[in-house]
Amino acid sequence: MDTVFPPMAPTLAAVTTGQAFPVRRVFCIGANYAAHAREMGRDPDRDPPFFFAKWAEDVVAGGSTIAFPPQTAAFHYEAELVAAIGKGGRDIPAAEAIGHVFGFAAGLDMTRRDLQFAARDKGRPWDVAKNFEQAAPLGAIRPIAETGPMDRGAIRLTLNGEVRQDACVSELTWSVPELIATLSRFYRLEAGDIIFTGTPAGVGPVRPGDSIAVTIEGLPELRVVIGPPAN
Repeated sequence: MDTVFPPMAPTLAAVTTGQAFPVRRVFCIGANYAAHAREMGRDPDRDPPFFFAKWAEDVVAGGSTIAFPPQTAAFHYEAELVAAIGKGGRDIPAAEAIGHVFGFAAGLDMTRRDLQFAARDKGRPWDVAKNFEQAAPLGAIRPIAETGPMDRGAIRLTLNGEVRQDACVSELTWSVPELIATLSRFYRLEAGDIIFTGTPAGVGPVRPGDSIAVTIEGLPELRVVIGPPAN
């Protein structure tokens, strides 16, 4: 009898330490910058944050060429600060949450925007819009001992060298510790979990051949190229 083995978890490099960080789960928060909430047609508020998930297999390392996905005419970029969890826990107080972070990375929450809007208008889940192959490019992780809490610093995305997103992570509606505290009330967080913390205003479409670069002050740059449509 043939044995079927599950795919290995994707791993990210931890710069300066040489460690490999196996990705366990991918959590994402929606509309966590006020200006982006407005451009998506929402009023910014401090209601409890809402989350969605991607599969770990959606993660691809920086330097990759990612295929233009099927069933969309509006493939959009979203630059994000990503927190990598190094110590698990449940019901983590916000005041202690930063102690559970292994490090930070630059990320892209790639989105089939037309499918997202269609689902939103019908009150349906966003899965097909957010959770698909190569939808979560991630740069190398810099350990928190070198970055500090990453509660400030510029976040910028360029498309073919032109600045499209330009903000500061201090503009997050919900901070990294608050996101960790909230998530840990619903799930026991574990080492290997990663949290996309939301994108600033300026999201937009890409086409095959486009080059995207995400820079967050204090972190390694993330670069990807959009390839031809997936087979």
